[in-house]
Amino acid sequence: MPRPPRRKRSAAEAAAPSRVLGIDPGTRVTGWGIVEPYGPRARLIASGVIRAGTSKVALETRLAKVAEGLSAAIAEHAPTAVAVEDLFHHKNARSALVLGHARGVALLVAAQASLAVHPYAPALVKRTVAGKGSATKGQVAKLVSVILGLQAAVPEDETDALAVALTHVQRARMMR
Repeated sequence: MPRPPRRKRSAAEAAAPSRVLGIDPGTRVTGWGIVEPYGPRARLIASGVIRAGTSKVALETRLAKVAEGLSAAIAEHAPTAVAVEDLFHHKNARSALVLGHARGVALLVAAQASLAVHPYAPALVKRTVAGKGSATKGQVAKLVSVILGLQAAVPEDETDALAVALTHVQRARMMR
């Protein structure tokens, strides 16, 4: 029996990401996770954390390690888009500034790989994954595990990155 003709993909479908790298930037631990749309859901491709070192290690050394780890993830898993968590307002301005450095490194690595970057506010990520912007990190982690069918416990920074990636997949679907 002959196969039916393939339906042409719309411009929106063609523009939809096939693999999204989600990043939860940090100067000590940076979480990353790659998901791709899979029918009405999403599936996990790979995820991990980059342990850059303690505050005793020079900031520039830790940032270089973050860049190296993210570059390796991009090279190995070939994402088509990057979703990164936006900065939120810290009570401590110095903490926000240092975190901004890690986020800048993530943006640079994405730009060097010619990947589009999509920033998402932490409250939007929580609302998308958990249904409310005030969800706790534990609630987000639990729901990410359920959505992706994770069997083992995953580090918090890793589930945060996966939540950012899932947010982009969901937003891309809504834009279609």
